[in-house]
Amino acid sequence: MHAPYASDPSASRGRLVREEESNFRSCFQRDRDRIIHASAFRRLKHKTQVFVEHEGDYYRTRLTHSIEVAQVARTISGTLGLNAELTEAVALAHDLGHTPFGHTGEDALHALMQPYGGFDHNAQAIRIVTHLERHYADFDGLNLTWETLEGIAKHNGPVPAPIPWALEEYNARHDLELHTFASAEAQVAAIADDVAYNHHDLHDGLRAELFSTDELAELPILSENFAEVDRLYPGLNYYRRRHEALRRFFGVLVEDVITVARGRLKALNPQSARDVRHAGHAIVQFSDRIFADLKVIREFLFQRMYRAPSVVTMRAEVTDVVNDLFPYFMTHPDQLPKQWRKDVDEAEGETTLARIVSDYIAGMTDRFALQEHARLCGAGDGPDRRPPI
Repeated sequence: MHAPYASDPSASRGRLVREEESNFRSCFQRDRDRIIHASAFRRLKHKTQVFVEHEGDYYRTRLTHSIEVAQVARTISGTLGLNAELTEAVALAHDLGHTPFGHTGEDALHALMQPYGGFDHNAQAIRIVTHLERHYADFDGLNLTWETLEGIAKHNGPVPAPIPWALEEYNARHDLELHTFASAEAQVAAIADDVAYNHHDLHDGLRAELFSTDELAELPILSENFAEVDRLYPGLNYYRRRHEALRRFFGVLVEDVITVARGRLKALNPQSARDVRHAGHAIVQFSDRIFADLKVIREFLFQRMYRAPSVVTMRAEVTDVVNDLFPYFMTHPDQLPKQWRKDVDEAEGETTLARIVSDYIAGMTDRFALQEHARLCGAGDGPDRRPPI
């Protein structure tokens, strides 16, 4: 049973291109399924979170991260009486716009795109689902519902000026009300992202031996988690001990979000999804105490993981890859795949061409970007062929 403030698929604002409704799936279920079957979603399998994809098979990728986010989001959504299908759709789509090489690749591409409007991964996700996925006969993109598009665009809150060009371009055709907060479902997807990456980055940092279990046991929240595990399971195996502690850390974050959201919903007493959008503040957040503790943990991760010497070295190497590929394709657009040639032929001016090149590079996986760099720019021993993307 959904709460009155949940998004109701029968009351959806619909799609930009009108379609017949499914006989057995709600509009939000169809959105979720289209996202799962999208080419951009499959490519997340070989896009990095922190470590470059080829550095190890056990580290998280954008795909496994998105699946974890969706799992957390479904749990919170169901507990709060929200629409789980919409929540899951936004959660699965939230990282579609990421470049290869994580935030390092995005930083490099944004710098290269400064003369042409810049690059923003959230806006790029909208560009993918409204323009770049070209599989349907009747429209470009996935023709998702207004509610799913809204959630992708502003799951982190209202979009301040200046609005990224890719988002502004679509919003001019289909107003997503960027000045308001998103639905409670989208807010849940956003907080689930925070829960998932705070949890799994600790896992991946341990696996990479960038810090020790003993160091984690001294951090806020985690110190209590380790103490509880030691009390319940004295002498527990080293690996099981840290897994049990991190599992409890995960649970603390989820329970905190649910408790805070319930309190805010009770105070607001929203009677519709619109009431949530116009509350003037986020409904789904961490408590002040947990948020402060997470700031300490994030600073630890920043110093010990995101800026670890080995990670910094790889960041510099992959930045060079993006910095080489962009000008190469700008001067050799004929080297883009055949399906991109029509866009290039119709490009009006340098800005349009740059945005096409940006779309292409942003869609690359880590391994494909490295292979193309080796093939086209003479770096390394990459194969002299173009693998499928």
